[in-house]
This record gives sequence, structure tokens and C-alpha cells, in this order.
Amino acid sequence: MGGAVVDDGPPGVKAPDGGWGWAVLAGCFVITGFSYAFPKAVSVFFKELIREFDVGYSDTAWISSILLAMLYGTGPLCSVLVNRFGCRPVMMVGGLFASLGMILASFATSIIHIYICIGVITGLGLALNFQPSLIMLNRYFNEKRPLANGLAAAGSPVALCCLSPLGQILQYQYGWRGGFLILGGILLNCCACGALMRPLLPPKKQYLEESTPAAAEEKKPQPKKKLLDFSVFKDRGFVIYTLAASIMVLGLFVPPVFVVSYAKGLGYEDTKSSLLLTILGFVDMFARPASGLIAGMKWVRPRTVYLFSFAMIFNGCTDLIGSQANNYGGLVVFCIFFGISYGMVGALQFEVLMSIVGTEKFSSAIGLVLLMEAFAVLVGPPGAGRLLDATHQYMYVFLLAGCEVTLSAFVIAIGNFFCISRKKEDPEAKLEMAVTDAEKEGLNFGVESEEDQEGEEEPKEKVNGNDNALKAVEEVMMVKEMGENGGEDTL
Repeated sequence: MGGAVVDDGPPGVKAPDGGWGWAVLAGCFVITGFSYAFPKAVSVFFKELIREFDVGYSDTAWISSILLAMLYGTGPLCSVLVNRFGCRPVMMVGGLFASLGMILASFATSIIHIYICIGVITGLGLALNFQPSLIMLNRYFNEKRPLANGLAAAGSPVALCCLSPLGQILQYQYGWRGGFLILGGILLNCCACGALMRPLLPPKKQYLEESTPAAAEEKKPQPKKKLLDFSVFKDRGFVIYTLAASIMVLGLFVPPVFVVSYAKGLGYEDTKSSLLLTILGFVDMFARPASGLIAGMKWVRPRTVYLFSFAMIFNGCTDLIGSQANNYGGLVVFCIFFGISYGMVGALQFEVLMSIVGTEKFSSAIGLVLLMEAFAVLVGPPGAGRLLDATHQYMYVFLLAGCEVTLSAFVIAIGNFFCISRKKEDPEAKLEMAVTDAEKEGLNFGVESEEDQEGEEEPKEKVNGNDNALKAVEEVMMVKEMGENGGEDTL
């Protein structure tokens, strides 16, 4: 999910919406899969760990919880490292940490060792991969960002479909220790994905112009940017989103962690039980790109918050109804509908945050959101496990998760209606769009005029068009400055 990374690219470089961005998307797809599928795939080994270390469900649930907490809560650390060393080296080192944690876990002699190795070390390694990859993805895509986020998010269910049955096979063939060792080797692929994160560079012509002595004299030193911009808390929409997301993650990750044990508790064999996660992941695999396509539509994109709240209500109601399942067929139906709603939530959450805070504050906002969510993730699955130990009924676990997710949906929907929706007619946003359109027009005319310079004469219409575009930019910037100067009086 991301960190407060302020590893900005060179000024004036537009998102290519393609090109090498597709390679970055492929790397982000794999990283997302490892980051989100591992906490669920590790749950396949919980039964063996319970027998090995003589612990309860709540004790094993801490493994996934600590791993997710590290994934969510290390945003500031990732920000410092990325600003100091860049995205690519941080991700490659993170891949080594992720692999090292699983390898060390294979030699564990107590459940505490599992917490440290898988939860802390592997969790930190995955965080150092996932957060910079998300920043790079949003840097390479702008107009196609909803689709890119949906495709990258699809890495989670794809990896889940593969890792869950693979973990079951490894457990049967090599035991949980051998399974952890092999999974640690698989995580080394994170280093290869990190190598794909090539930073954006300015065009050659722009670089030559900026390197001239005249341009160097005109260039003013830019102020040092903050690692974390806490001013986002002044935005009511951001506060509402953070509150809703924190409530949501209390119950969002509980069903995938416990659904396999739910089936085993009903008396079904291990292989058949683990197939439920594969079904869930297969449905989720198609739900995420489809949600990205829908969110990218012109008439849907301004209303993405409402689509996101619908996905949360859908997910919560699925948990509430699924709590009544008492046979394998009922659990299969639950996994199908949960996969659809879970995929929608996963594909829309970052797009909604981007639409609320804007591009400039996104890197800080996402780090602060995930830092707040880390506390909820740390409590959610263990709390559900303790409830299970007390009641020995999975029904209550799923009811609690459904209530938490449904409550979060109402929080963001009502908050959006009364607070966030008032920002729809923000004049600054319209001015930014106008500047962008004018810049594009000017660039287009500039390219055409350069091509015509090779001929004998340059048409006057193109020169006039280029001048008009520049005038449009100047007028918009003047209006924007007047708006900023007078904005304080209108509050």
C-alpha cells in the first residue's frame, strides 16, 4: 500500500502512460502479489505451527498481523531511504530482507522467532518493495492510472491462487520448515522487480536546454521538501478517509486468514479447505482490473468515492451472510462474493485517496494513512483469533468482521456527502486542468512549428496558435495567483 515517499522525478517530465511504464507495472504486479498474498498464504501453515509450538489460534494470527503491520506502518522509514538512495536500490535491498526472513524462520525454535523472522524481517522487506513500487507506478501513469492501479492490484489474487496451493504442497512434501525455506528463495524475485524501476528522465532536448549556462543562471534553488506533510490533516476529506480506512482494515483481512481453518473446523480435508483461497483469489483476479476499468470511465471517476463505499458495504454484507455457512458449498459461494467485493476495495482505495488529496500530497497522505491503519491491522486478526478461542465458533468472527467493514462504509459515504463532495467545484483544480490543456496545446503547436521550420515558410496560423496557447497559460496563472491571494478572505 505505500509510504510517504517524496522521491520526485525531474520537473516538467510528464507521465508517459505507457512505454517503460508497462515494465514498471509488471514489476509492481509481482511485488503487490507477494506483499498481500503472503500474509494469507502463510495461514496454510498455521495448523502445523499450532501443533509444533503448542499455541492457540490467536498466537498464530499474530504472524499475519505483524507482517501486515510492518507493511503498513513503515512509511516514514521508506520515505527516508528512498530520498537518500532512490527507489531501485531500496527495493533490491528489501527483496534480500524478505527472503532472509523466511529462510531464518525455517530454523525457528519458538513462535517468538516466527514473529521476528516472518513478521518483522520479511514484513520490512516487503514494505521496502511495495511502497516505492506504488510511487513509481503513479509516476509513470496519469490518465490511465485507474486501470494501472487495477492491473497492479490484480497481482495479489494471482499470487494467492499460486502461493496457497503451493504452500500446501510444500507442507506435505517438506514440512513447514522446508516450505519456509523454498518460499524464501521465491521472494528473491523481488530484487529482479526492483531492477525494473528505472527513474523517469527528462527528454534529451529539455536536458540540453536546462544544462546551458543561461538556464543555469535563471534556475532558482528549490526549497527542501518535507518527508511527511502533516498539513493533509487539515483536509476534512482526508481525515474522514483515514478514519474509515482504519475501521475497515480491522475486519477486511480477517476472512481470508480464517476461511481455511473454518472449512477444516467443519470436517473437510486440508487440500479441499485450501482450495477456498484459490477460488477467492481467482475471482479477485478479475474483479480488480474490471473495477479499474469502471473507475476510469468519465462519468464514474468523479464519483469514485461512492463506488468505493459501495464496495465496502458489499464486502461487509458478504461477511455477515457468510457467517451462516455450515457446509462447503456455502463457503464456496461466500468466497466468490467476497472475492468480488475484496477486489473492488483493493482496486479503488488508492484511487480514492488520490482524488481526495491530489497528486502533490499523495505521497505524504498515503504514508500517514497506512501508519494509522497499521494499528488496526495489528489488532484485527489477533482479536478475531481471541474471539475464536473464547467461543469456538467461526460465525462470531465473521459477524464481527462484517460489522466493522460495513461501519467504515457508512463513515466514508456519509462523510463524503457532507464534506468531501463540497470540493468538487474547486476552482484550483479547474485552473490546473486549464493549465494542463494549454500546455498540451502549446507543446503540440511547438512540435508542428519545428517540423515546418525545415520548409521554406512557417504558416502564420501555427505561430498565432502557439502565441494563443502561451497567452492562455499566462492568463490562467494570473487568475490562479489572484485566487490564492484572495482565498484566505473567502474561508
